[in-house]
Amino acid sequence: MLGFQALLFLFVLPSVLLTGQSSNGSTWQTLDGKSPIVIANGGFSGLFPSSGSYAYQIALTTSLPNVVLWCDVQLTKDGVGICVPNILLDNCTNIPYAYPKLQKTYIVNGVSMKGWFSKDFTMKELGQVFLTQAIYSRSPNFDAVGNINAVSDVARLKPPGLWLNIQYDTFYTQNKLSMRSFLLSASKTSIINYVSSPEVGFLRSITARFKQSKTKLVFRFLDSDAIDPSINRTYGSLLKNLTFIKTFASGILVPKNYIWPVSSTVYVESPTSVVKDAHNAGLEIYASDFANDILFAYNYSYNPVEEYLSFVDRSDFAVDGVLTDFPVSASEAIGCFSHIDKDSAGQLKPLVITHNGASGMYPGCTDLAYQQAVTDQADIIDCNVQITSDEVPICLNSIDLLDGTTVAQVPPFSSRTSTVPEIQDKAGIFTFNFTWEEIQKLSPEISNPEFNYRLLRNPANKNAGSFWKLSQFLAYAKDKPIKGVMLTIENAAYLAKNLGIGIVDTVLSTLNDTGYNNQTGIQVYIRSTNSSVLVRFKQTKYTLVYTIDELISDAVPSTIQDIKHFAHSVVVQKNSIYPTNRLFVTGLTGVVDQLHAANLTVYSYLFQNEFVTQAWDFYSDPIIEINTFVQAAKLDGVITDFPETAVKYRKNTCLGMKNMPPYMQAVPPGGLLGLMQPSVLPPAQPPSPLLTVADVAEPPLLAVTGRPKTGGGESALVAPAPPPPGNGQTQRYKTAATEVFVAPPVGGFADIDGNGGSATSASEFISVVGSEKKSHACSTNSFWNRYE
Repeated sequence: MLGFQALLFLFVLPSVLLTGQSSNGSTWQTLDGKSPIVIANGGFSGLFPSSGSYAYQIALTTSLPNVVLWCDVQLTKDGVGICVPNILLDNCTNIPYAYPKLQKTYIVNGVSMKGWFSKDFTMKELGQVFLTQAIYSRSPNFDAVGNINAVSDVARLKPPGLWLNIQYDTFYTQNKLSMRSFLLSASKTSIINYVSSPEVGFLRSITARFKQSKTKLVFRFLDSDAIDPSINRTYGSLLKNLTFIKTFASGILVPKNYIWPVSSTVYVESPTSVVKDAHNAGLEIYASDFANDILFAYNYSYNPVEEYLSFVDRSDFAVDGVLTDFPVSASEAIGCFSHIDKDSAGQLKPLVITHNGASGMYPGCTDLAYQQAVTDQADIIDCNVQITSDEVPICLNSIDLLDGTTVAQVPPFSSRTSTVPEIQDKAGIFTFNFTWEEIQKLSPEISNPEFNYRLLRNPANKNAGSFWKLSQFLAYAKDKPIKGVMLTIENAAYLAKNLGIGIVDTVLSTLNDTGYNNQTGIQVYIRSTNSSVLVRFKQTKYTLVYTIDELISDAVPSTIQDIKHFAHSVVVQKNSIYPTNRLFVTGLTGVVDQLHAANLTVYSYLFQNEFVTQAWDFYSDPIIEINTFVQAAKLDGVITDFPETAVKYRKNTCLGMKNMPPYMQAVPPGGLLGLMQPSVLPPAQPPSPLLTVADVAEPPLLAVTGRPKTGGGESALVAPAPPPPGNGQTQRYKTAATEVFVAPPVGGFADIDGNGGSATSASEFISVVGSEKKSHACSTNSFWNRYE
C-alpha cells in the first residue's frame, strides 16, 4: 500500500482559508456569515473505497483547507470505533471471503438484516479485512489498498475537522455495546468537531457532556416517513418542531431534497423554507446526498457545480455545509464559482464552440438550441451543413435523419432507408433523399448519447424546436453577440461524384447571399475532415479548420507543414491529447505543442457533461476535465454540447489567483495509475499512430456538371450503389510538401461514443470488471450501475 507521502505528488495544499467573505467581498447567507463547509463523506469516496486511507488523504489534498472528514462509526466486539460506511460490512469490505462462515442475522431498528456485522469481530480480527468500493458503478481498481481505519487513525491525520456520525446507537445498546462510552473516551484523546445522529435519544444522552466543549451536536434527518427508533416519531414530524431540536443540537443535517424537492420527472421544484426555518431557530443546516456520478435533477445539465451553487450561492439562503462523495467539486463551487459577477467576461480561453448548438439542452441544430447557445454566451455557434434533394443547405446533426429527427416514426418517410458504405456502414435515411418541405414535416429529437446508462438530456424538451436552413442560421447569427459561426461540411466528394450536388459551391453562395463575404463583425469558420473541402475555400477570408478524426499520438513534421497550407486551425479528439486506457488517463501527448509550434490553433472534441464520458481522473466533473485540458494541455478551444458549462468555467474567480488552489489545478496525467496495485493496472497498449502526409492528402473535389434525373415530384433521390471496394484507381494528389499516391478510402473510422474511442459501452465495461455484480448495501447514493 502506498503511504501518505506517495499521495502528495498529486496535489499541493492550499494556503488561504475562506472565511466570512468571498474573494469579491460578498457575504455568505449562512447562519454565521462564513463560507459553507465541505464535508467529505468517507473522504473522497466518489472514487476510492469509502473511509479508506486513500479516500481521506486525497480529500485533504484536493479540497478547501477547512474540509471536514466524515466517519460513519461502527463498534467492534471489543468496543473499538471504526469508520465503515454501513452497519453491514459485506459490500464495502472483503469480509465474506475472510470469514465466510460468520454471517449473522439481526434486527436493526425493526428490520431484519443478514450479513457480516462489526460487533461480531475484534479490531485485531478486522485487521485481516480490507476495504472495497461499495458502489458498483465506480472503479474497483483501488480495492485492497487499505484496511479498516479506527476513528483514532483518522484523527491522527489531524484533519481541519472531524465529523463522527453515530447511526445505530439503539442497535449497539441492545447488543451490550455503548456508543456513548466510546464517544466520551474518544473525545479525551482526539478533537471531534461534529457528532451527528438520527436518534434523538442518543444526542440528548450526551448533551450535558459536550455542552461546554467545541463539539457541535447535529441531528440527522432521514427520509420523512422513516421513524426515529429512540422516540418512535417520524422525521417529517420532527421537522415541524425545530425549537425542540434546538434544545439538544446546534444544527441539523437533511437530505438535499428537503431543501430542493425533485419531481417524479426529475426536475427541481420550488425550494422549501427549511433553510430559513432552521436559521430562524438558531440552527445550522447541512445538506447531504451529493455525488457527481448519479442522476440528479435535469435542471443542472449533469454539472455538479451547478447543483452545489443552488444550495450555497443564493441571495436568499445558503446551507452551512454539504456532505458529498466528491469534495473536490463542492470545493470548486464554494471557492471558485460562488458570487461570480454574471456580466464578467472571464478569461479569453478556451474559445467555446458549440456542437449542434446547445445540444445538451435542446435537440441539436434547432432554433432553440442556437438561441440557448447565445444565451449561454458561446463564442462560436455551429451549423453541421447538410443538403436536401432540392439542394437547400440546412443545419442538421447528421446526414442521416435517424440521428436527431423523428423520421423513424413518420410513415411513409421511415421506409426510405438505403445503405451507402461511402458514408456509413449501417443503413440510414439520408437528407439528400428529402426535400426541404418534407424535412419540415419531421420533428427534432434530442440526442441522448449515453442512453445505455439511463442518462437522458432534458426530456421535457426532447422534441422542441424547429429546423433551420443555413440561410436562416446565418441571418440569426449576424446581429448576435458572438465571435463567429462554424460551418461543418462533410461528404462533399460523395455528393459531387454520385449525386451531382456541389455542397461547397452552395455554401459559398449562401454566405454571399447573406452578406458574410463583405462583413467583418463575425468570423466564419469552415470545418471539415477533408482537406479537399478546405482547399476550395483557400481564396476566401474565412478561417479554415481541419478535423483529424483519427486517434493520433504524434505527427510527422512534414504533415503539420502540409496542414498549414490548407488550414488555420486543427481539431483533434480528446484522447489524442490525453490518451486513456480503461478510462484512466495514461499521459499527455505532445500533439497540442507540436501544432502550436506551427502557429496552428488547436481545438478538441467532444466535451460533454455526462460523467460516463470522462476519464476517472477527472472525478466525474466536467469542470475539472475542461480545466485540465486548458491549464496543462494549453488547449485553445473546446467543442461542447454544453456551452454554458465551458463559459462559466472561464468566469470562475480562481483563474485569476496567483497561487491556484488544488481543486482548480490540472489533474496530473497518469496520477491515478500510480496509486494502483500492479495486479490491477490496465494492460499496456501501443500508442496511437503517427499522423502522416498520406492521412491528410486527398484528390481535389470533382467539378459538378449536373444532377442525375430523379423522376420529378417529391420522389426520393436514391443514391446509386458505390463501386465495389478496391475498384478505384490509385489517384494522385499533389500537396505543398510532397507528392503522394493514395487509394480512395473504403469505410470510415468507428467511434462508438464520440469520445475518441473510450470504452464507455456497457458491454466493454462488463468485460473490464467481470460479470459479478456488487450490491449497494453500503451506499445511499447509488442510482444505477454503470456496468450493467
